[in-house]
Amino acid sequence: MARLLTEADVRRVLTMPMALEGVEAAFHRYGTDHAILHPRLRLLMPTRSYMHYMAAADFDAGYCGLKIYTSIRGGALRFVVALFKAESGKLVALLEADYLGQMRTGAASGVATRLMARKDAKTCGIIGSGVQARTQLEAVASVRRLEEVRVYSRNADRCDAFCREMSLRLGIKVLSAASSEVAVRDMDIVITATSSATPVVFGEWLSPEAHINAIGANFAQKRELDEEAVKRCGIIVVDSREQSRLEAGDLIAVLGEDAGAWAAVRELADVVTGKLAGRTHDRQITLFKSNGIAIEDITVAAMVYEEAVKQALGQHLPFAELPVSRDK
Repeated sequence: MARLLTEADVRRVLTMPMALEGVEAAFHRYGTDHAILHPRLRLLMPTRSYMHYMAAADFDAGYCGLKIYTSIRGGALRFVVALFKAESGKLVALLEADYLGQMRTGAASGVATRLMARKDAKTCGIIGSGVQARTQLEAVASVRRLEEVRVYSRNADRCDAFCREMSLRLGIKVLSAASSEVAVRDMDIVITATSSATPVVFGEWLSPEAHINAIGANFAQKRELDEEAVKRCGIIVVDSREQSRLEAGDLIAVLGEDAGAWAAVRELADVVTGKLAGRTHDRQITLFKSNGIAIEDITVAAMVYEEAVKQALGQHLPFAELPVSRDK
């Protein structure tokens, strides 16, 4: 019988260490042909609202599934993951997946930061103070010993509240910055977690040793980084090159249709498996451009489901277990 896991159930189970473990495993399996995925597709409706869907299978864990969500102009996003047993095809869980998405997105940046940022990186600048910024900072603070964080958001009150909350949660100094430039200039690690369609970080602000996690823009027409910021990067890593060519506006604006330039873009799976380096020397700007791929969702959702079963969380859904028919 399938199990329904609500946002509250997922929050009870899913921790950042679990998300980091799950996301790294997902990329390792993807990089060793133990997982497959389909990139995100979108249905645009006449109301200018979207339905987005993406699928993956994790052969090692034994699950496959689909993430589907809607985004309505001026309204909330609603996320669901349908999780199936790969061998039997049995639906085992439906998970509300807003928090799961926040955590796996933060964890992907955490994995990238561990492999790409300088080992002694200790300062971090963040543009944005929403829910994604929280898990981004939590993940990065899990893999580097941060001493100072600067945050800029257009909403000063929300930014101040974010700084107070994260200072208390992480036990590090998180300060509100007067501008994007003040937040970013000369910081070891830079995070962009905005909904902006135009650049919020400019190349001239970046330390020559910085690592960037750009996670906010996943439409071809949206950008968080200007052209100089991208061109200054010695190494560019994405979660999926195929998906990035469709929706990574930061890269599309610079690389265009240049097949050779795209071929030089690395995938995080290859860095996780050690096939390629995430950084070759300290005097180098590195970029992880995150769009979010389905294998992250499915692997982490499977971990959450298995832990929820152990803790007897969730509600059983009375879906009929129909007999298998081979009739054509």
